[in-house]
Amino acid sequence: MPGQSAEGRIFSVHFRDASCAARTGSLCLPHGTVQTPVFMPVGTNGTVKALTREDLTEIGFEMILSNTYHLYLRPGEDVISGAGGLHKFMGWDRNILTDSGGFQVFSLAPFRKICEQGIKFRSHIDGSAHVLSPEKVVELQASL
Repeated sequence: MPGQSAEGRIFSVHFRDASCAARTGSLCLPHGTVQTPVFMPVGTNGTVKALTREDLTEIGFEMILSNTYHLYLRPGEDVISGAGGLHKFMGWDRNILTDSGGFQVFSLAPFRKICEQGIKFRSHIDGSAHVLSPEKVVELQASL
């Protein structure tokens, strides 16, 4: 089954230091196994700046981090869906981690208001109004 090791585990620990404060392992995901700890380049809007897909593959990156908030605003859920999902949109056949956009709640504080429905914010791109609830963010991540 994709996303599981031969032993049926999604995450396997390979080594722990004497204090058990650090470990290495592997994370079996649908687009390949990721060795941990892992450094993930950030593809904020679906691309890693200054590097091609070929560069990223040659360097050996197993996973890219993409930002849900930024992808939601631009290029947008419809564009990514129309391309067949984020992997096809990016042309990346390895793993992608999408974040929750929670960092933007704090880093873009002048553009947001926390309310019962979630986060109301104005786009830093065009000033348009949006509301993101925890449920909407999970839906966005699933659709990406």
